[in-house]
Parts: sequence; structure tokens; C-alpha cells
Amino acid sequence: MKDIVNVKIKFREPFRPFAPSVLVERVEEYFCLPEAARHYPARFMLYVVEVRQERKDLIPAVTHVDGTGRLQSVHKEVNQSYYRLIENFGQATGVPVVLNTSFNLKGEPIVNTPQEAFHTFTASGMDVLVLGRCVIEKAETATQRG
Repeated sequence: MKDIVNVKIKFREPFRPFAPSVLVERVEEYFCLPEAARHYPARFMLYVVEVRQERKDLIPAVTHVDGTGRLQSVHKEVNQSYYRLIENFGQATGVPVVLNTSFNLKGEPIVNTPQEAFHTFTASGMDVLVLGRCVIEKAETATQRG
């Protein structure tokens, strides 16, 4: 996944890391951060922590070459939609961790408006853009899905 995002969306070097977003209740299963819920800075990717050795193969796209991850703990009461997305992903895959990166293309500022989001979507290899409750697919993606 890391390679796909770097090539199709971010247009950047393959060694650059991505951050893991994980449900706060599940942080300690994947990362070496005791009492994770008590660490307020972890909500904002301000900690770089060791990925548990036995979990590295499960989350390679967010494990840096040194075995760490710049963790974001996601709390239900702070961002219910993102929490539910990760929760649903975890139920479908068994891994409640998703790749998190800034929403911008190489050399461009971070997306702030729906117009900027649509521009970034059309200028990249992204297949689908979700804006609130609106789902936008590129024509070739919709055709491929039948």
C-alpha cells in the first residue's frame, strides 16, 4: 500500500514513511506505548514509538525502516467518523490500523477545501474521493467495477 500511495498519489520517494492511525483501545497490541490512552500527544502523531515485533509484518506500510511508527491514537469521542472507519476496517481485516498521510500532492499545500480536494483527486491516481457523505469515483474506476 505504501508503494501505491507514493507512486499514484504522493509522487514521492519510496522511503518516506506514513503514519499509523489506530483505535486508542488497540494501540498497545501493535505499539510499545504503555497506558496509551493517557498519552494526549499520541492523538496528534507527536510520538514515534516501536512497533511490536510480532506485529510488524501485519502493518508494513506504516512501519518505518527502523521499526517505529509515528502513531496517531484515535478516540471515539473526538472523531466518531474516523473511529468508525478504522473500527470497520479492523472488523473486515482483523487489523484496526490504517495508513494516515497528509492530503496533498508533492510540492502542493495541504488540502483545505472541497475544491482543493477535488483538484488533488483529479490530478492524482486516486480512485475514490469521499467528501462528507458524497462519494466520487473516477470514470475508469466505476467502469472497472461494473
